[in-house]
Amino acid sequence: MTDYLKYKDYLATINYSAEDEVFYGRIFGINDLVTFEGTSVSGLKKAFQEAVNNYIATCRELDKTPEKSYKGVFNVRVPANLHKTAAL
Repeated sequence: MTDYLKYKDYLATINYSAEDEVFYGRIFGINDLVTFEGTSVSGLKKAFQEAVNNYIATCRELDKTPEKSYKGVFNVRVPANLHKTAAL
């Protein structure tokens, strides 16, 4: 199970571990790895909001931009014949 949460323009991927009976997530779109977890949906949301707020505060202290910068370029693999056609 995968879903998303949003808070202050930050997104997080959400998963559930049936084995551990815990929800866990990771903040998306930042240069660092920030995770959080909770045993209920409300606990997960609270942990996510705390993680975002703590991350923003830490970045502020370090004079670091919290958001990941994107160049607007990415590589896409296509079949060789399509590549040839596009190049022609």
